[in-house]
Amino acid sequence: MASTVTSSRPGYGQLLRTRGAWTFLLPGFAARQPFAMLTISIVLLVQHTTGSYGAAGAAAAVTGVSMALFAPGSGRLADRYGQRAVLIPGVLVHTLSGLTLTALALSHAPLWALFAAAVPTGASVPQVGPMVRARWGVQLQGSPLMTTAAAFESVTDELTFVFGPLLATALCTAVHPAAGLLTEASLTLLGGLLFAAQHGTQPPVGSGEHARVEHTSALRVPGVRVLIVTFLGIGSVFGGMQVSLAAFSESIGEPGLNGVLYGVFAAGNMLSGLVCGAIAWKVAPRRRLVVAYGALALTASGLWAAHSVPVLAGLGLLVGMCIAPALITGYTLVENLVPAGTRTEAFTWLTGAVALGQAAAVTIAGQLEDRFWSGAGFLVPMGGTLLALATLLALRSHLSGRSRSRTVARGIGHRVPVAVD
Repeated sequence: MASTVTSSRPGYGQLLRTRGAWTFLLPGFAARQPFAMLTISIVLLVQHTTGSYGAAGAAAAVTGVSMALFAPGSGRLADRYGQRAVLIPGVLVHTLSGLTLTALALSHAPLWALFAAAVPTGASVPQVGPMVRARWGVQLQGSPLMTTAAAFESVTDELTFVFGPLLATALCTAVHPAAGLLTEASLTLLGGLLFAAQHGTQPPVGSGEHARVEHTSALRVPGVRVLIVTFLGIGSVFGGMQVSLAAFSESIGEPGLNGVLYGVFAAGNMLSGLVCGAIAWKVAPRRRLVVAYGALALTASGLWAAHSVPVLAGLGLLVGMCIAPALITGYTLVENLVPAGTRTEAFTWLTGAVALGQAAAVTIAGQLEDRFWSGAGFLVPMGGTLLALATLLALRSHLSGRSRSRTVARGIGHRVPVAVD
């Protein structure tokens, strides 16, 4: 076991005292900050050069879909060949693609050319978040601090998605419309290379028969497929909220409220994430996921009926508070469902599912807002979470970790199977 943690009581202080944690936490935070800047930077730049929010949203959606489709392959390669081997070429391709997209937009290139550049830009987004989670898995094998680490990463992600868009917006509006995307590309290059340099904490790369067993795709695990559907629903909340809050703020003549309302939503997510990670849970993760997701679907179903700022802010806070427990528990379940050699890939499937759900939700919610009433876009989070909840309830038995036990029986005997429910 790689961790120095000995106490059974979870806590953030203990977590951050884990040997080697800070060597990947700080560069990891720097490396994934640009990810939260990418979508809004593309939207602001393309809208400036084309005058169309539709074109801007389409270019951003192409980037998100491309990232979702290619992220699992990136995770699989990282599991097989090591994170450093994937990160270095990845950040180079992403930087070049981002600069190309910027140049095309500024030269008023046709939309198809922007789409062509958006595909490699999204496909090469460094999957630093899943890689950090995989490193925690190595450091905390068998430790009760895994739930705390999942909560810590959820809060870190949320901080990223609070500060990233603010920074990108400030750069695009106060400096130059291309400043956000240029900064995103530069930070990706510098942060990604710095994170890749921390090779001492990256998960070990297996070899021989052991490697062939562990390198079986995480997608073959039924529980991972169930979690992908649930994370698609979470992505629909993020995407639907982004578009619908902006449309609501615009409809009442207070566009500046958009940032405030989304900040309240994000604050709820961070708050519940911190609390969730500090609790020594006695309820099984599978049961926690069902309860948390049911609460998320319930609160998201009321968004479309909110017609005042206080009500929408209150509901947004509750929705945010329900997201973090679902995300944290989903990531925690991965630890028990897949072998160590496919952990990064499994995390990237979940991250990609959120991105894909978000891209689809942005597109659908935008169409609903344009064609129907203000607030119609909030139907997307409701529909997405209800469909995902139905899938989760029907297939929750796949989250029991039985597939993990079978894998151990095939030869991965360095971990004791954990009963999830």
